[in-house]
Amino acid sequence: MDSDFKKLQEVFSYERLKNSFFNQIKKASTSLPEDVENAIKLAYKNEQDGSVSQNILQQILDNVQLARKYSIPICQDTGTHIHYIYYPFGLKEKDIEKAVVDATIEATENSILRPNTVDPLTDKNSGNNIGEKNPQIHFHQWDENYIYGKLMLKGGGSENVSAQYSLPNSKLHAGRDLEGVRKTVLDAVFNAQGMGCAPGIIGVGVGGDRGSSFLTAKEQLFRALLDNNVNSEVDELEKKLQKEINELKIGPMGFGGNTTVLGVKIGFAHRLPASYFVSIAYMCWAHRKAFLTITENDISIKN
Repeated sequence: MDSDFKKLQEVFSYERLKNSFFNQIKKASTSLPEDVENAIKLAYKNEQDGSVSQNILQQILDNVQLARKYSIPICQDTGTHIHYIYYPFGLKEKDIEKAVVDATIEATENSILRPNTVDPLTDKNSGNNIGEKNPQIHFHQWDENYIYGKLMLKGGGSENVSAQYSLPNSKLHAGRDLEGVRKTVLDAVFNAQGMGCAPGIIGVGVGGDRGSSFLTAKEQLFRALLDNNVNSEVDELEKKLQKEINELKIGPMGFGGNTTVLGVKIGFAHRLPASYFVSIAYMCWAHRKAFLTITENDISIKN
């Protein structure tokens, strides 16, 4: 058993982990995922030729290409760093955390990340993106013999227009059912207008407590835009909401147009009988995410 643990430590050495997390951060910050870029290209074609909305989308696409070409951040706000890390038994969370923290510091020093972490008491920026609960790391031990990591860089502008509702809601005539969920999502996006840097992606968490409801909403943002919800009724609602939101004509950056969101994804968490929360995690068009796999013989980073 000791020899197995020793081998794990050798395979997943500090330097190998740090370099892997650094490259994952770099990939997320500088290269927009293909599914998101393709959705923006499609949105461009769906806007009126020569319109403001089409011009905005073209500028976004130009920005995406320049960021990828020169390995510079897609957006000046490099966001909150949200990691989900799945690791095999025998590795220590504190060792993995050190690798993530040091990779974050190195990415900041190399201008892949903007210094973004401010103490709410002193209003002082740490200067290296390290602070209380930042980066956010959610550890999950599993029975596989490799490490799998999901990373999202969640921008502040879109976070500011995220919202949470408690159902029933008399103002919206929203009850504790999927129709009530639908009404809250439409209300949240309407209230956001262009302030979330539309076109956005909407993650929805239904149930849980206030904290786990928001976590569930953000976890939906790791899903591919073209995937289908495993529940056919919810899948239908996701597609219906995307259509209805785009019919609001808020458009890119709120200047009007046919594309306000690129996708809607809904997940669930069991709740207490007394509570029925619906949380909406608004993600801007700069939907930065990257997926890391570290095996004994290979390192793969995709987004």
